[in-house]
Amino acid sequence: IPLKRSPTIVHADALETDWSAVLPPARCSFVMGNPPFVGAKMQSPTQRAQIKRIADLGGTGGTLDYVAAWFIKAGRYIRQSDARVGFVATNSITQGEQVGQLWPILFDRYGLEIAFAHRSFTWGSDARGKAHVSVVVIGLDNKDKVPAQRPLFSYADDADDYSENVCSAISPYLIDAGDMKNPHVVVNEGKPLNDFPKMIMGSKPIDGGHFIFTDEERDEFLSSEPSAEKFLRPFLNAKDFLSGGRRWILALHNAKPSELRKMPQVTKRVSRVREMRQKSRSAATKKLADTPTVYHLNVVPDRPFLVVPRVSADRRVYLPIAWAEPPIIPSDATLIIENATKPLFGLLTSAMHMAWLHLVGGRLGDNCRYSAGVVYNTFPTPKGGYDALAPYADAILQARAHHPDASLADLYDPDTMPPTLRKAHQKLDKAVDRLYTKKPFQSNQQRAAHLLALYEDMV
Repeated sequence: IPLKRSPTIVHADALETDWSAVLPPARCSFVMGNPPFVGAKMQSPTQRAQIKRIADLGGTGGTLDYVAAWFIKAGRYIRQSDARVGFVATNSITQGEQVGQLWPILFDRYGLEIAFAHRSFTWGSDARGKAHVSVVVIGLDNKDKVPAQRPLFSYADDADDYSENVCSAISPYLIDAGDMKNPHVVVNEGKPLNDFPKMIMGSKPIDGGHFIFTDEERDEFLSSEPSAEKFLRPFLNAKDFLSGGRRWILALHNAKPSELRKMPQVTKRVSRVREMRQKSRSAATKKLADTPTVYHLNVVPDRPFLVVPRVSADRRVYLPIAWAEPPIIPSDATLIIENATKPLFGLLTSAMHMAWLHLVGGRLGDNCRYSAGVVYNTFPTPKGGYDALAPYADAILQARAHHPDASLADLYDPDTMPPTLRKAHQKLDKAVDRLYTKKPFQSNQQRAAHLLALYEDMV
């Protein structure tokens, strides 16, 4: 640069074009660019078919963002050349389930390693209406050509405020992997690899909203159908769980036909649910029309349970979790643990677990996305156990109890978090850190790297 010769420009779909026909890999020095950012759920049928074919993951084809297709095509293109790859990409390919889908292709199928990386930063635009997106910049080389010293850049809130760390290896989560024999990707696990009790998703009604009521709607409904009161139960979604709101849901799982016939307003709603399901394009939902009094996913706990929101604000220092108890029915926007203990509560609400969530969990906009398979089931526990955390968990619950009018969103907003609660968490963090290592951690990045090394041993 500047290019001395006139460039050759090919106007075509890059995913449908044979790059070798444009330029033989042996003559290529660099593959670079800013591929399109299209989330897995936002892709057109054509785009979805393209990435399914290119990734060749089998089954349903995975949940890769569109940008991943350029990484895979580039990996295939340079595997027998000296060319290097550098792309701007959405940070989603370094988080959550996508890591376990994309990076084994690049590492194992095509023999690449990360040569340099810029951790997530906000890429703004002065254009009107243009959204600011969180991006990463990643460079790839063939394993036998990757440099021994690999720069990893981290950014604060201001893109001009950055630090550089030189690593001997970089994990696909964009942390220093120099102490790891194999910088594993964390894959979705169907059951806990640790000693945790099972975590499940809450109830998923698929009812078109006909079974769900606000307080006002509930009162109005009961004024004309008072017999339905025994079947109305508090319904907890993540938003209400965090902000202190409340809704209600008809729970007709154990209702007798004779009882239903005596409640015309209830049967009217059951009929609407059946009709809504019958009109669905989903074959599975249409089948549910045969049993309109029950939900698609029926989780009706009969004992106290721990609630974890599936989505939580990224700016929170700690994951806001709490116990709930019957007659509450949790929604599918929450994850629950029915046999949770106070030591487990302490471990999950610690900075250590938050570091793991930020490392391997997904993102939904500016929020963290928690999942049982990737985050909870894979979390490496301390080798000596964590029973000693019970008193620290008690201290956190007591600190919360001093603010009965505050919601979890209030308590865990960094700007409004009560000092007593913050101190209780800080004491818990020190206790948790000591269970993992004698040397104090200086940052969540250090915690994440330590946990990833433990995960490597675990698998």
